Amino acid sequence: MIPLRDTIPSRRLPVMTILLIGINIYIFYLQSGLTPEEYHRFINNFALFPLEFANPGLENRLIPTALVTYMFLHESLFHLISNLWALWLFGDNVEDRMGAWRFLGFYLLAGLVSGLFHIYFNPGSAAPTIGASGAIAGVMGAYIMMYPTAKIVTLVPIFFIPWFINIPAVIYLAFWFLSQVYAALGSRGESFASGVAWWAHVGGFLTGLLSNRLFTKTYRN
Repeated sequence: MIPLRDTIPSRRLPVMTILLIGINIYIFYLQSGLTPEEYHRFINNFALFPLEFANPGLENRLIPTALVTYMFLHESLFHLISNLWALWLFGDNVEDRMGAWRFLGFYLLAGLVSGLFHIYFNPGSAAPTIGASGAIAGVMGAYIMMYPTAKIVTLVPIFFIPWFINIPAVIYLAFWFLSQVYAALGSRGESFASGVAWWAHVGGFLTGLLSNRLFTKTYRN
């Protein structure tokens, strides 16, 4: 299933959502110009390494900032596009309710908590964690609370025939969240051999569910 758009129009230009998308694209552009050695140093400095948090004696003065910087890095063009498409799809409406600066604070909080979730459930992982998906999961968690009656226009290819159906946001996002929980439980706390930080997604989504009201100026459907 490929989500295409929602049925809730934006009331104003989502400036912060656009800015976040632009920053992620620009950083990925910078990454693509690095040599293999430079890229290795770049990831070591700015990605999130759970093992370093579990062993605070390790020397890495950038560990605290990694809880923020990791969410602006992406491994591949597909990784970047899939994340930013979800941010564009859900972020404009959440920013509508919060306002630009509150939305930025909420986004960073969701990304930070998602990183802590990943560290807690994968304390022995030495693999670098990067990507905006945890923060964007927070946006999705806020969206399901703010717009429960919205629908997601979704492309469902059946035998190579494109079908476009309107799926209630509550069903679409609840199914997405439960699939992340199922995958996270299936990982049994091991390092994410699949390359996906499932618990980061769970943590981000729960942050959106529980904290969205703290950042919302008006809360009306």
